[in-house]
Amino acid sequence: MNEVDVSVLGGGAIALLALLFLILVLYFIPLRLWIAAWSSGAYVGLTTLIGMRLRRVPPAVIVTARISSVKAGLSLSIDELEAHYLAGGDVTRVVNALISADKANIEMPFKRAAAIDLAGRDVLAAVKMSVLPKVIETNRIAAVAKDGIQLIAVSRVTVRTNIARLVGGAGEETIIARVGEGMVSTIGSALSHKDVLENPDHISKNILSRGLDAGTAYEILSIDIADVDVGENIGAKLQIDQANADKQIAQAKAEERRAMAVALEQEMRAQVVSAEAEVPRAMAEAFRQGNLGIMDYYRMKNLESDTNMRAAIADPSDPGGAR
Repeated sequence: MNEVDVSVLGGGAIALLALLFLILVLYFIPLRLWIAAWSSGAYVGLTTLIGMRLRRVPPAVIVTARISSVKAGLSLSIDELEAHYLAGGDVTRVVNALISADKANIEMPFKRAAAIDLAGRDVLAAVKMSVLPKVIETNRIAAVAKDGIQLIAVSRVTVRTNIARLVGGAGEETIIARVGEGMVSTIGSALSHKDVLENPDHISKNILSRGLDAGTAYEILSIDIADVDVGENIGAKLQIDQANADKQIAQAKAEERRAMAVALEQEMRAQVVSAEAEVPRAMAEAFRQGNLGIMDYYRMKNLESDTNMRAAIADPSDPGGAR
């Protein structure tokens, strides 16, 4: 290998090293982002960009979010955006939510928006719902008026986000449950189902007066009764069931009394049979002691036969006795 080849190889190696060094420098110093930030009025220092690379924070996300906030007239520092990203938050969504809130004249500091995002809620959707309220439709709620008629009602609840209570506030399920409870209570306190059908707005007014949105992440704007259907006559069914239950109780008590009467009758018959069994024994004892003679015994038997004959003649159910 001659000297020319060695010099060519050495020059190529130096050029390759220079290229690798340039790529490394451009990676740690994103000049395009620095120029974009500087030209947009959201200046970010080169040392800050290099620090982001070392902390494994994507400079493109932070710088783009800062440019958007500055253009929207918001004052957000690089440290706040970077800290939120390191905490696991979505910087782009938070900045977009702050811009939307500012345009809608909704007061929302960065700390509150970051807390909402870190709590797992969609802060941008919350701001949009605060501007454009959402309609929640409840399930079919069945309730019974005081006259026993069942009513099945459906309501539509218009809510908007309460930014101040979004962190720690209850969700849509709580709103639906409370509205359903209020519907059942209002219908149940009505004297007649006709009153509810004539004035369904009484349900919404009564529910709204209770402040059901307390402790929730929403503010109830209105409650509209979408549909009211007449169901079954629950009062009549309950009365029928109660009557059947009373009938069964009465039948059971009557059967109990009949069984007791039968048992008492059988017991008395047993006592009569037992007493009749004592008669021959007493007569035998009278014979042995001489208190009863043979003629007395025959006269007694004649009287017994005469009594039986008279009883048979007097019994109209006996055909032989009637003749």
